[in-house]
Amino acid sequence: MKHSNLKNSFDLIIFDWDGTLIDSIDWITHCLQKAGEHCDCVIPERQAAKDVIGLSIDKAMQTLFPTAGAQKLEKLTHYYSQEYFSKQISQDDLFAGVYDMLVQLNTSGYQLAVATGKTRTGLDKALAGTGTTELFCTTRCADETASKPNPRMLNEIMQHTNTPKERTLMVGDSSHDLQMAMNAHISSIAVSCGAHSATFLQTYKPLLCLQQPTELLELIQG
Repeated sequence: MKHSNLKNSFDLIIFDWDGTLIDSIDWITHCLQKAGEHCDCVIPERQAAKDVIGLSIDKAMQTLFPTAGAQKLEKLTHYYSQEYFSKQISQDDLFAGVYDMLVQLNTSGYQLAVATGKTRTGLDKALAGTGTTELFCTTRCADETASKPNPRMLNEIMQHTNTPKERTLMVGDSSHDLQMAMNAHISSIAVSCGAHSATFLQTYKPLLCLQQPTELLELIQG
């Protein structure tokens, strides 16, 4: 699909949250590493921590700390959440131009949604902090459905909005987002401002790989 063909190609745009709309990868990585340190585990390498962003917190912890038992995993998750929520999120945390892009897409008649590995509590706080709650017609979180890359959350969003697969686009910054889109048989666009590099993301066959999410506006509106 050529760039010019993106105009009028989609009705529903589903965004990942962390690393796609909001500049939060460094903070999440820090919180995951601090949780490991606090619980006397081997502190995960930076890229290893980035690699699990997008998964449900349970799946992320199991991946990063494979030898930890149920009790230790619970402690890790608890400490991670404490650390993560110690920071107040505001509209300034969004990537430059993202808020205006969302408003414009919304005004242009696109249905916008979020599919995230965050918990419902985490996403609701982030949406409220950034003032974006009203811009999305629906959102799905990992603790109320299946974790990425299972396509269930995308299927639920498409069902909720009554949008066919061929009119739906997933935008994400990680392999989990793009694999989920592949599993749901919908188109995807990658952004390289988050967890994974453009070269790595290209292996998941996105229509395009953008440096910043705001590049999407011109492509879609023409």
